[in-house]
Amino acid sequence: MIIGTGIDIIEVERIEKAIERGGDNFLKRIFTVREIGYAKSKKLSSMHLAGRFAAKEAVLKGFSRGQFNFKDIEILNDDVGRPFCRLSRDGFNIAISISHTENYAVASAVIEKKAQFT
Repeated sequence: MIIGTGIDIIEVERIEKAIERGGDNFLKRIFTVREIGYAKSKKLSSMHLAGRFAAKEAVLKGFSRGQFNFKDIEILNDDVGRPFCRLSRDGFNIAISISHTENYAVASAVIEKKAQFT
């Protein structure tokens, strides 16, 4: 059963400026070690961080506010490069889609509650 959807768009430049101002403190407050490592392995790391930021925001929008924070949501990639979401709590399936250009990143999330069998 789908319990929520979310979408977010962000200017890559906003993430670049946040990194300039906050450096590692900003990165560590928003992203996991694996997310940071993935982005830093890319030529345009800020574009990939912006995509992950947008995906986290999309997930947060799909849930009631206050249930999760940025570090509870981890956006990773499977073996073929498709993004997926890991939550700090089980019980949900989340489909993620991310797209970006040099200037913008956009992401959507569809949140489904896992079936409970008795």
